[in-house]
Amino acid sequence: MNSKQNLVFRAAMVFLVCSVAGLNGCKRIHGRPGPDPEVPRPEQVLSFDVLYKQNCAACHGENGQHGASLALNNPVYLAVAREENLRNVIAKGAPSTLMPPFAIGSGGTLTDQQVGILTRGMVERWSTPAISLQTPPPYRSELQGDAQRGHQAFASFCSRCHGASGEGGSIPEMPAAGKVGSIVDPAYLALMSDQGLRSIVIAGRSDEGMPDWRSDGAQAMTDQQITDILSWLASQRVADPGQPYRSHP
Repeated sequence: MNSKQNLVFRAAMVFLVCSVAGLNGCKRIHGRPGPDPEVPRPEQVLSFDVLYKQNCAACHGENGQHGASLALNNPVYLAVAREENLRNVIAKGAPSTLMPPFAIGSGGTLTDQQVGILTRGMVERWSTPAISLQTPPPYRSELQGDAQRGHQAFASFCSRCHGASGEGGSIPEMPAAGKVGSIVDPAYLALMSDQGLRSIVIAGRSDEGMPDWRSDGAQAMTDQQITDILSWLASQRVADPGQPYRSHP
């Protein structure tokens, strides 16, 4: 091989090596999809588990219980609220509370299909059909409440755990339960809507040991008694909770 042929051969080898290196480099080029599964667009997420974790678990608990807000994994609540009301609250939120709207049409980020998946998922996973046969009080009442009667009903059905005036305290026969917080605290009442309070009174908090409207007494609460209790609780609200601040020396 003469010098000219040797030069051509070397040039060809250099070109070949550079080409192979370039092809390998293309596999790592910025923006090229990797071997991992492609991340779906937000509106393409149709898994109840994923949607619940991303949108609901922070307030309502990992499995619908033990959250800061109302327990959704509560068959009594689901029987009272029913699927239509659940869908409406998820889509449009609850005014004057920390529950935001989630439907795109109301300013949220979820499609109507995703709202439906959340609603049906809760009902299918956490409902108990037998509850619906016991005719719980209505989700919303058309009765007029009376605060004075409500205080009396509260003393009969609620004071054992919440105190005579709702200030909370310890339950003598249940020392392990710890102290029950005040439900007439102005800050708490400011965060809770009338409907939210009604839902808790009817459905209870099974995850926290609070009984439902059937209570742990001799008789279940009637719709009128529940409505009266809510009127009394609402009468404990103040216009500006937390104000004025106490002066410090």
